[in-house]
Amino acid sequence: MFDIAVFGSLFLTLFVIMDPPGITPIFLALTAGRPAKVQKRMAFQAVCVAGGVIATFGVLGHQILNYLHVSVPALMIAGGLLLLLIALDLLTGKTDEPKQTKDVNVALVPLGMPLLAGPGAIVSVILAVQKADSVATQLSVWSAILAIHVVLWVVMRYSLLIIRVIKDGGVVLVTRLAGMMLSAIAVQQIINGITQVIRGS
Repeated sequence: MFDIAVFGSLFLTLFVIMDPPGITPIFLALTAGRPAKVQKRMAFQAVCVAGGVIATFGVLGHQILNYLHVSVPALMIAGGLLLLLIALDLLTGKTDEPKQTKDVNVALVPLGMPLLAGPGAIVSVILAVQKADSVATQLSVWSAILAIHVVLWVVMRYSLLIIRVIKDGGVVLVTRLAGMMLSAIAVQQIINGITQVIRGS
């Protein structure tokens, strides 16, 4: 039988962590200047990449981290540093230069990972799968994972309508705002990782 409580709990957790509304300006900033068809494809690719990473860690998370001798706090700090580098590019306007971005598929990095499939989401899924001790709860967990990725795709897919309203000047403004938000997210992620290291020592 489907466990609606487990589904709702994990879905809300992932919604807060993966933040579909918050990813919209970042998606617009990273895909600015590309044709609408390409942007739509990148939205789908980003969700597929995130889903693949989340599913892989959901099934093999503990084994992967143990094999690599990587702790969860280390994963959080590394992800935060990567996001900080991307945020600095957005803030300084380097992503406006075609040579740097046109040939790079941002749907893979940073959109798919670590923005969507970040350390927080990965850890949440690993713990949820570990706690799911029946077929019903397993079904609920994986349904929640699928549902949040559908929401992410819909939000990014239709965020392209915003471009038609805000025009090029608005995209530049959104890019700078996205850089500020992303830098804050990155710093918070690094702080959380360091805090966990201190608590564990």
